Amino acid sequence: MIFRVAADVTLLVHLVFILFVIGGALFLLRYPHIVWLHVPAAIWGIWVELSGKVCPLTTLENVLREWAGQSGYAESFVEHYIVLVIYPEGLTRDIQLLLATIVLFINLGLYIFWLLRCRKSRINR
Repeated sequence: MIFRVAADVTLLVHLVFILFVIGGALFLLRYPHIVWLHVPAAIWGIWVELSGKVCPLTTLENVLREWAGQSGYAESFVEHYIVLVIYPEGLTRDIQLLLATIVLFINLGLYIFWLLRCRKSRINR
């Protein structure tokens, strides 16, 4: 039971991490100090997608599920959970590159907006 709960918690942490990677720059407007957390997270998320590697959280979840007597899964978190909803045909390398590009441009746009806002704030002082 404890391993199943741990696997479920790992799944939730993984989902929150992915959401933070994609849109965490939005929090910079209110909490600018999280830039030190978001930049490495975004770089990691983009690297995982570009390299085609499996995130260690996926491996941890699989191990915990196996210890709980459940079956793990061979594909990545995105392929196992997200693809089934968004990309029913399956995750291809081209889709992974597209996802990485989308995450990169979302974050670049948000950081540019944040930096311009900070600059404007300094000028107005």
